[in-house]
Amino acid sequence: MGILFVDNVTDESSFNNIRNWIRNIEQHASDNVNKILVGNKADMDESKRVVPTSRGQALADEYGIKFFETSAKTNLNVEQVFFSIARDIWQRLAETDTKPEDQTNMVNKPDQAASDGKSSKKISMLWYLL
Repeated sequence: MGILFVDNVTDESSFNNIRNWIRNIEQHASDNVNKILVGNKADMDESKRVVPTSRGQALADEYGIKFFETSAKTNLNVEQVFFSIARDIWQRLAETDTKPEDQTNMVNKPDQAASDGKSSKKISMLWYLL
């Protein structure tokens, strides 16, 4: 699973809510969920911007997550964000599927591993995203 935290760079309260959203995710989502912070409306005139890029990057660094600035209006970095989260999820799932203990479980329980179908579902979902 992947989560995009999207704030509006022209709205201070939107940015300030990011910490609450991250705290909620840390409490309720699985530990290994992929996260990216996205500052949207990067196309807006600098006079309307209240959250500088440096603050967004600092917050992302604090939580150890990636940071992008986007514009849904002009399509700036929108694809890059989705490709990045898809790649991160893909990599995490690939690492999870190739752990030695997973392979041991497959050897010990071949019928269950073959009929489980979780790996193929994960891969199908990612191909759908791409």
